[in-house]
Amino acid sequence: MVLLAQLGSLSAAARELGVTPPAATRRLAQMEERLGVRLANRSTRRVSLTSEGELYLAQATQILADIRAMEDSVRSSRAVPKGLLRVNATLGFGRTSIAPLVSRFARKYPEVEVQLQLTDRAINLVEEAYDLGIRFGELPDTRLTARRIMSNRRFLCAAPAYLKKHGTPAVPADLTRHACILHRQNDDAYATWRLTKGRRGETVKVRGRLSSNDGDVVLGWALDGHGILPRSEWDAAKYLESGRLQVVLPDYQLPPADLYAYYPSREHQAAKVRAFIDFLVAAFAA
Repeated sequence: MVLLAQLGSLSAAARELGVTPPAATRRLAQMEERLGVRLANRSTRRVSLTSEGELYLAQATQILADIRAMEDSVRSSRAVPKGLLRVNATLGFGRTSIAPLVSRFARKYPEVEVQLQLTDRAINLVEEAYDLGIRFGELPDTRLTARRIMSNRRFLCAAPAYLKKHGTPAVPADLTRHACILHRQNDDAYATWRLTKGRRGETVKVRGRLSSNDGDVVLGWALDGHGILPRSEWDAAKYLESGRLQVVLPDYQLPPADLYAYYPSREHQAAKVRAFIDFLVAAFAA
């Protein structure tokens, strides 16, 4: 049916299949008899699909695409990862966490050449020829394919010294009376904090004298007692455990900052890309 729709005649479809035109005609008749519907209208020169034939064609096309994707997946899983792999990640996290994993990956897969580019700006993977990007939070382009590497909650925190001096907020509205440290990322509304408690959400416009686009810088200011900062579990866990930071408004949650690997397409995914993503998932799970 797919060839028939593409070529427009039984004789052309027969040539493509390597059978005689009468044999192709019999195959079509057998399909129609089995289904109990007419799939195509024949004329002396052309064949046109009926509405039932169009429905059959659409689903057959999808099935063939799924089969090709399955075969690509199996073939890719057996292929040896090799060639150039271009990866983009954020500056701080890329330097402290992704770069050491690239080192381990390079030892495991010596035939892969890795280029790690670190930027804080949003990038276009296709236009800038990256194989994949690694980012926290919402994806920059919903048309991309993504795989979550790890879950990562976000919350507000501050140094105990700051809270002892200025008091601890009891409700989100109290944040307007506190010094807040602002982390400027991309074009996000960094001075607007959205908190949820159960199904109820609150948006608070905060203020602060200190702001930066670097996560390590704002974290350092929070540790020095300059104010309240939104931070992810990944970044703040060791400071919360040691007592250098304390969670503020623990009953409220900020939007999560889950870690994703995202890439242009799942189809025909190279073995090097699949191997690197699997490597990241296993590393962060451990």
